[in-house]
Amino acid sequence: MSDQIRTFETGATRNAAGDKYGYEGFLSPRVLRRFGAYMHKHRHLADGSLRDPDNWQKGIPRQSYMESGWRHFMDWWAHHRGAHDITAEELEDALCGVMFNAMGYLHELLNEGRPELLTMAVAFSDYEAHLRREAEGKMS
Repeated sequence: MSDQIRTFETGATRNAAGDKYGYEGFLSPRVLRRFGAYMHKHRHLADGSLRDPDNWQKGIPRQSYMESGWRHFMDWWAHHRGAHDITAEELEDALCGVMFNAMGYLHELLNEGRPELLTMAVAFSDYEAHLRREAEGKMS
């Protein structure tokens, strides 16, 4: 077999992992669990109702993400500098808030620029190929 194909003890074969994205290694299960707890906590609205987990994907203006992101960042920075007495939230919540706002901002940016990339109709490999072509175009 070539180095482009993996063969498992069972005899099953797959293409080599090679240059494929390694999401399992890119992400931390501990961080994602903490982020999930943060997001669930913030599903509860002031009137007692519970919004859907993907409610944010309906669309929030990037300006709103920026303003909220800065508030969370300021708490993160204050904790980092030891000024815990001037923070509005705990450090972990501040970091989760920064993550949420960065992800929401990026979601809106991708929606505005290439909404078709966010639909299931476009294969992931097509998106990867698009990113490679875009990177190659910027490098030449």
